[in-house]
Amino acid sequence: MNLFITGTDTGVGKTYAATLLVRALRRAGLDTVAMKPICCGDRTDAETLHEACDREVELTTLNPVWYQTPASPYTAAIVENRAPDIAPIREAFKRLRAQYRSVIVEGVGGWMVPIDRDYFVADLAVEFGLPVAVVVRNQLGAINHALLTVRDIERRGLEFAGVILNNVDLPDEVAVTNRAMLEELLGCPALVEIKPGQTELTLAVA
Repeated sequence: MNLFITGTDTGVGKTYAATLLVRALRRAGLDTVAMKPICCGDRTDAETLHEACDREVELTTLNPVWYQTPASPYTAAIVENRAPDIAPIREAFKRLRAQYRSVIVEGVGGWMVPIDRDYFVADLAVEFGLPVAVVVRNQLGAINHALLTVRDIERRGLEFAGVILNNVDLPDEVAVTNRAMLEELLGCPALVEIKPGQTELTLAVA
C-alpha cells in the first residue's frame, strides 16, 4: 500500500492516522516506511512517524525539510529568510520508493497549504502520483470540507483512495451520520474509521 495522506485542515489527525497505518502494515509483513516531507514548528510529527518505522530510515530522509516557525511552509520560509526548496523532498521520495514496497506520505496541513508562492501541497501530491487518502475529523462541517478536498483531488487526475474518519471525541448526533453521508456522496466506503483513543488498526493486506 502506498498513500499520500492529506487532511481537510490542520490538526485533523494526519500523523495519528499515518502512524496507525504504518504500524499496521509493518505488522502485516510489508516493508512500510513513512515520509513527512515538511515539518513546521517542532518536529514531533516526523519523530512520531520515525518511531512507527522503528527508526529504519534516517530522520532527515523521512523529513527532509524542517522549518522551526509554526506556520505554513511558505510563510515559514519567508520568516526564516530561506528560499523554498523542493529538491531534497524529491530526492528523499525517490530514494524511499526505490527501497521500499510501501511508503505512507503525510502532507503538511491541508490540501491547499502553500509550499511556495505558486506551489501547494496538492502540487506535491501530483508529483508523487500516489493514491490520496483524506483524513476528516468527524464533526460538524466534515462533509463540506471533505467534498471540497476530494473534488479537487479528482480534478487533478489523482486516485482518491478513501476517507479516514477520525473520531477525536465520542460522536454526537451530527457525527454519527457523517460516515454514511460521506460514503453515499463520495460513492465509496470509508477507508478507515478511527475510534477515540484507538492505538492499533487491523488491515487486510493482499
